Amino acid sequence: MLKSKVMQKRDFQPFGTVSALTLGGGGLGQVWGETTREEAVATVNLAIEKGITHLDVAPMYGKGEAEKVVGEVFKGKDLGDVKITTKCRLGTLPDSEVYERLNSSLNKSLDNLNLDRVDLFLLHSQLIKDDFQLYTLNEYRDTNTTSLSCFYNSVIPAFERLKKEGKIGSWGIGGLGQTQAILEALNHDIQPEAIQCVVNPLNSAGAIGYVDKDFDPQKILTESQKVGVPILGIRAVQAGALTLAMDREPHPSGFDTKDFEDYDKAEPFRNLASEWNMNPSILAHRYALSAEKVSSVILGVKNREELLDCLEAESLGELDQDQISAIDIALSR
Repeated sequence: MLKSKVMQKRDFQPFGTVSALTLGGGGLGQVWGETTREEAVATVNLAIEKGITHLDVAPMYGKGEAEKVVGEVFKGKDLGDVKITTKCRLGTLPDSEVYERLNSSLNKSLDNLNLDRVDLFLLHSQLIKDDFQLYTLNEYRDTNTTSLSCFYNSVIPAFERLKKEGKIGSWGIGGLGQTQAILEALNHDIQPEAIQCVVNPLNSAGAIGYVDKDFDPQKILTESQKVGVPILGIRAVQAGALTLAMDREPHPSGFDTKDFEDYDKAEPFRNLASEWNMNPSILAHRYALSAEKVSSVILGVKNREELLDCLEAESLGELDQDQISAIDIALSR
């Protein structure tokens, strides 16, 4: 039963403060299984009613569907203290084309959202060093990844221009790609104003970690904490691997095989959750909420039922160190 409690607010420099939970757009856009527009709208309204102040969407989530859901909810209304993030999967382009591509993507997002600005705009393509080759799907390298030289020379200036134009409040990166490239971006002279970091006890990005076979989310989280870049946590349940059961069939292409392999690896986690009489999804979200300097954990829910589990996790509070250690030990065996 969900306890009646005001949701915790945490420091997050781009916004001042942010709710401990963020409603993500993946579920609203049916990335994580089917839902309906009506249910998605109801889920957003419930999230706001329960104190969530940040909505994280992207054009890729249902080909704009997640953005359109948010646009429907707020059409003709004041956002109040709700903040909106969207993204752009840019790839690697000639410097002269970067601003126009980012601006065009942003304009389409603003149309979908019925807004004239967003509070945070993120690079949605994965970062790599210029000479890095993807260990799989390398044929999509220039489409799905952004080279560091492109990022430094043209993406950062384009983001800063969009800020000056009043179309975005802040900018940042998704913490996915080549581990070393992200570490270097975090230590660049002009740091990202926010980063999304994978935070889960499997230390896995699953299928979306396809760029770097040695991808290490913990290194990126630790470096973000060290250098002070504000953090939003993602993949708390690792695409369903840390829940009771996967709620979708494997993709025919085999792209998400790693997610289903992670589900098998997570059996000790589910056993521990059972011993503690706790839904594993709730436990996984509490684990992510307990990570140091994570301002908000982004949810991948697609309906109100799943949202209620996450709200319960937040209401129960952070795990203690003994619980965190028990989880880490169980998954290291």
